[in-house]
Amino acid sequence: MVKNNLVAPVLKWAGGKRQIVYWILKYVPQTFTTYYEPFLGGGAVLFALQPEKAVVNDINSELINVYEVIRDNVEELIIDLRKHRNEEAYFYATRNLDRDKERYNRLTPIQRASRMIYLNKTCYNGLFRVNRAGEFNAPFGKYKHPNIVNEYTLRAVSEYFNRAQITFTCRDFEEVLKGAQEGDFVYLDPPYDPVSATAIFTGYSRGGFGREEQLRLKKTCEQLNDRGIKFLLSNSATAFIKELYRDYRIEIIQAKRAINSVADKRGAINEVLVMNFKD
Repeated sequence: MVKNNLVAPVLKWAGGKRQIVYWILKYVPQTFTTYYEPFLGGGAVLFALQPEKAVVNDINSELINVYEVIRDNVEELIIDLRKHRNEEAYFYATRNLDRDKERYNRLTPIQRASRMIYLNKTCYNGLFRVNRAGEFNAPFGKYKHPNIVNEYTLRAVSEYFNRAQITFTCRDFEEVLKGAQEGDFVYLDPPYDPVSATAIFTGYSRGGFGREEQLRLKKTCEQLNDRGIKFLLSNSATAFIKELYRDYRIEIIQAKRAINSVADKRGAINEVLVMNFKD
């Protein structure tokens, strides 16, 4: 398959890999049957690789809806995106649609995807964040010229989704990976272990991803390894993570923290790439 350079992330996402995708690709196996990514997020690695067959998943149902709409109804999505206005009052009215569950549930998948992309492009720092009720709560970003309708990228991503065999799911990561077989490749990009008490980010979904989930993910990695399935995992280079995966190959890389409420804390930080193979 010839890669399309216009295929790129359509959303800015906490923990997105756009800044370090080059380093990740250095360690991806040259050949594999099916690509698995159970924590899809912004999809930077998927779009850089553009595998011919993939199973991609995210626990965030609104995010998966965006991708499915891009695949199935990209032109209708572009038309709806053009309706949005970069105005503070309009932003908050659109953001608050999910406060009325009955009204929100009447939105079509296209309208929900359009709303999510609009909020992502116009909210502060492009941060997708929800409260405990699952309601979007990031403030207005006050950007002068946000790129709300990136139609070239949207069409390129849609074309890729339609020419490749891409399966989208919204399930627990452990369930998704039960279908992986020897010869497949799994890239894991979970919510990171926090480097400090103030670095904990819990707004990605109503659930959390604490140490218990990190331990459950480690057990899943052990199962993949026992089944002869190659995996590559990204995480923060905390003592906990380095000790947890001490029996595997660990590479330390530097990544720029792109999303932080404090601007001077968006510098380079150490991350780990954990893998169960040499080449």
